[in-house]
Amino acid sequence: MLNNHHVTEFAGLPVVEFPAVGAEEGDAYAEEPAQSAEALAAAVADPGSVAWRLRVSSVYPAEDFGDYLARFLAAVDTGRVRALIVGGWGDFEEEPPSTVPRDALIGSADAFPGLRALFFGEILQEEYEISWIHQTDLAPLVAAFPRLEELTVRGTGDPYLGDGRLEMALAEHTGLRTLVLQSGGLPGRVSREVAASPLPALENLELWLGVEAYRGDTTPDDLARVLSGEAFPALRSLGLRNAEDVDDWIPVLAQAPVLASLDSLDLSLGILTDRGGQALVEAASAFAGLRRLDLHHHYLSEDVCARIRGALPGVEVDLSEHREPYTHGGEPYYYTAVAE
Repeated sequence: MLNNHHVTEFAGLPVVEFPAVGAEEGDAYAEEPAQSAEALAAAVADPGSVAWRLRVSSVYPAEDFGDYLARFLAAVDTGRVRALIVGGWGDFEEEPPSTVPRDALIGSADAFPGLRALFFGEILQEEYEISWIHQTDLAPLVAAFPRLEELTVRGTGDPYLGDGRLEMALAEHTGLRTLVLQSGGLPGRVSREVAASPLPALENLELWLGVEAYRGDTTPDDLARVLSGEAFPALRSLGLRNAEDVDDWIPVLAQAPVLASLDSLDLSLGILTDRGGQALVEAASAFAGLRRLDLHHHYLSEDVCARIRGALPGVEVDLSEHREPYTHGGEPYYYTAVAE
């Protein structure tokens, strides 16, 4: 799911939102059908059957996140909660970085002994652009939940806020199996922190590399330990998504030792053109051991698509969502799926 709709499922569970004060006045950014009182009541009766969305509206922030979380703890048996989605934490123009919900969750960590999945920063584009989301150092949050298995983070920080930037230099965590960082531009600094983090159980790593205009300057050197296979020996699925320079990553990946141990490679949502497609065909033997190769949202011609399929007969290749570049003044312009 991209950042234009709320997720309806997370960690294999349907999503139910715990209403904030003022939510009855409406949410200008919610296009989804209103949640029924019956759905909320059923979730309260069986808290582990759903993924709980916690968010204070940026339109009607009638309570602060700490008070909101306290009401959730009082109303729900959080000892049975398995998955949380943290959305907004108030008026984004006024709020500090995500230290507010981060610290509130850390302070209540003992109340969530069964938490296995966390989506931190599920904020829609209509609320706040992905590159503006005020993130912070999330290493203490991950450390507070040693049994966490899945973590998704949206946003890497507002480039105009010196204290509003994502940090992911994690301490050793033996439980984390899936890590997803969604961004409009992933700084090489963050990629190096991830690559250096001791996560021996990590099986799925998904990085949205984004565009240089939004601090997306991650290079293969920043991910050298990942590409060599040294960083995460259990890794089976790698995503380098939403990247403006997919073409340049193809020959790098073809030479990467980690490719031999992967079941799935995801290069979707980015700017993949015939140059990268032809490089993929020429290095097809390196990718032939994959079970699945995701290339959806691409700028490939039909001819190159056919060549890719022919070169990888044993691989499930997703070539859906063909895009055409926007042309202005006779010049073509290409866009990643999540851009501004």
